[in-house]
Amino acid sequence: MQAAIEVLDLIRDSRAPADGVLKAWGREHRFAGSGDRRAIAERVYSTLRARVRLTHLMDGEDGRALVLGALRHLDGLDPGEIHALFTGGHHPQPLTEAEQTLLERTPPPAPDWVEAGAPDVIVEAFKAQFGDSWLAEAQALVLPRAPVDLRVNALRGGPDGALRLLATEDFTAEPTPWSARGLRMPPAAAPDVQKLRAYTGGWIEVQDEASQIAGFLADARPGETVVDYCAGGGGKTLIFAQCMKAVRGHAGRLIACDVNQKRLDVIPERLDRAGAVAELRRTGMNGEGTEDLGGAADLVFVDAPCSGSGTWRRHPEGAWRLVPASVTRLAALQLEILTRAAGLVRRGGRLAYATCSVLSEENHAVADAFLAAHPDFAPLPIADAARTANLTDAARVRLGQIAEGHRLLLTPHRTHTDGFFLALFTRRPAAS
Repeated sequence: MQAAIEVLDLIRDSRAPADGVLKAWGREHRFAGSGDRRAIAERVYSTLRARVRLTHLMDGEDGRALVLGALRHLDGLDPGEIHALFTGGHHPQPLTEAEQTLLERTPPPAPDWVEAGAPDVIVEAFKAQFGDSWLAEAQALVLPRAPVDLRVNALRGGPDGALRLLATEDFTAEPTPWSARGLRMPPAAAPDVQKLRAYTGGWIEVQDEASQIAGFLADARPGETVVDYCAGGGGKTLIFAQCMKAVRGHAGRLIACDVNQKRLDVIPERLDRAGAVAELRRTGMNGEGTEDLGGAADLVFVDAPCSGSGTWRRHPEGAWRLVPASVTRLAALQLEILTRAAGLVRRGGRLAYATCSVLSEENHAVADAFLAAHPDFAPLPIADAARTANLTDAARVRLGQIAEGHRLLLTPHRTHTDGFFLALFTRRPAAS
């Protein structure tokens, strides 16, 4: 409990992701064994997911208030049981009179944003965007613990082979409903996945099904020139590599670009593990380094920097940190990046715009503004792309139903995936 209090305060006072804070705490407290570290992490994440409610109940948002609230309102301990845990020394300090009163009182009525478990700054936007389902959308985005989704690498084999390999180490998984290459494991498996032979041998990568869906809908093909414009750590690059059969000697060209060299530096190891190849380029903030690709790419995929609101069930600390002004700033940046990337697309080629956000300002508004300003691009319907994508038959039908033409929004409530947005465009052929 004391460790969880310390970590929660560190997360509150930092911009670092929660998993990074937990790893740093573990390095500085090596006396804590693996079982202790796992228990601390579970306590921290369960508390973070319920932070809005616990802050309301305990009139405070520091680590101690949140842990006390979690013990009382999540674990169901009575005040006497909690008092026995807070004894000082290596334990948390004894309860104050004010804390005892808060633990004993009848919970006050909660406003709707507390019931949603979401930051109050997004409630009005959610109501406007989702209508009557806004509460369910918000709760699914913040409160549940996300499963571990895996993508089976087609360059190594199929899902059946991956399942057999997992079984040799007593791990099981289920096929995902949307991606034909996806497997799903329970959340408890998360700490162990990267130790498995299926992972170290390149058969599987950890990748949420929403990201797989978007990558497959982009439809990278063998022999094409494909640019992963904001490649980050290379998750989409690996999808494109398997779709293109991008191995040594293949005829196509796969290029992963990013402005951050540290993100690019993790890609070579992932490519080697997967048995794939790609060119890596660090680009400038204004697209420097891609001049030779102008009008040459068959597919450009832009997974733009965003608020990350679609990943809050995995990174609940992100909900604490959302600032509306940052969303507006990001939306302007997203349109700039998409516009620059569009210049790389050949006539008749394809452009994909994606975010891991569920906020319309970063998604539909950006896609619509781009299309309005670029008459040389036309919308490419999601239903058309789904027909040949590496998806299940049921997914092809369902995606055609929930897509808004060339735009697709996936959410934990609607699709049981992370939140993810995709818009597809094609550049019109030159006039004859």
